[in-house]
Amino acid sequence: MIMNTRQPRTAHFRLDNIPDGPLWVKELSSVKCPNNSSMQIIVPDGDILFVLHVVREWYMKVEYVDTEYSLWLTWFLTPVIVTFLLPAVILVLIYVSSIIFHIYRLYRRRLVGGVHGDWRDAARMAVCALWDAHGWLWHGYEIRGLENIPEGPFLIIYYHGALPIDMYYFIARMQLLRRRHIHTVADRLLFKIPGWATLLEGLCVIPGTVQTCASVLKAGNPLAISPGGVYEAQFGDHYYKLNWKARIGFAKVAQEAKVPIVPMFTQNVREAFRTVGWLRGVWLRVYGATRLPLAPVYGGFPVKLVTHLGAPLHHRPDLTPDQLQRQVATAIEELIEQHQRVPGSILRALTERVYEIPKRKSLAKTDALPNGKCKNGDVKREPSDSCQSDSSEKPKVS
Repeated sequence: MIMNTRQPRTAHFRLDNIPDGPLWVKELSSVKCPNNSSMQIIVPDGDILFVLHVVREWYMKVEYVDTEYSLWLTWFLTPVIVTFLLPAVILVLIYVSSIIFHIYRLYRRRLVGGVHGDWRDAARMAVCALWDAHGWLWHGYEIRGLENIPEGPFLIIYYHGALPIDMYYFIARMQLLRRRHIHTVADRLLFKIPGWATLLEGLCVIPGTVQTCASVLKAGNPLAISPGGVYEAQFGDHYYKLNWKARIGFAKVAQEAKVPIVPMFTQNVREAFRTVGWLRGVWLRVYGATRLPLAPVYGGFPVKLVTHLGAPLHHRPDLTPDQLQRQVATAIEELIEQHQRVPGSILRALTERVYEIPKRKSLAKTDALPNGKCKNGDVKREPSDSCQSDSSEKPKVS
């Protein structure tokens, strides 16, 4: 009996040197893959073509899996990337508005000569038409409660979303429909952004001290202020809680200028744009140290936006700034309670573009205390109520 004492041979193959053609498949004794570029295969002595077939099949399967994974990853990440890129559309519109003001300023004699006496007013109308068209097309923007806008100067106090696009749309609609330009107060950071100076000047945006704001109102111009400001924009959420802290500067402005206050709230403003919830503590510490709003903003969803204007709160000299601040906070929270479903839902806000879902009135919250304070005015309470106080101690609020 003759025994075969020959040892198996070791073959090395490059994946890019596999020939084409039909191959015979035989059983492998073992396969070793030290790296991705080459394969070391130990086979019995004999025809080695079956090894080429196995290597080819393995390579095709790996390539197929890699292609499917990359396609799945692209499909999964595309919506996430888009949600962070859509806010850039607002930035582009802002720079387009700034370019419009630069064009009117540089060519004011050719553009407005014989047509309009004030180039700033002409540029403002063009910019407002741009923003009003965007609000109407992308958000179906509406204003309800225009009858509450008083004649003469007034102060608008509004809830600040992640991006104050509702104020952009509101200013544009008021300029186009009522020919009334709303002056606004903005953070000083905006005045340091390159290319924005002419736009902010043309739209009458001011940094905002008590004296400058009061002078704007005394001159007969309406003014809009968000007491929450950048802090409320960065760290508010879809529960729509006011983040005013102890800010009473707007109340001092209203008392000094002796003008009525119009509370304002825009429904679904937090569903259009949101700030990320993760690492909120980090962004809060960074903001406290640098005053820079670095929390990422995502969104740009075409949700329904409706601005609600409450009844004006007329000037009352007997109120202190603290009392007036609580009164205005109560008025805005009542607008939120009446028109906003909490917590907010992006899907529901998108549905409201085609069908407005009426909010159910909650009977359990009829006696709730807005902003954690006692209600102003005459409220009947049981003697055991912790908020019970003598009506002579606090002035009544209409």
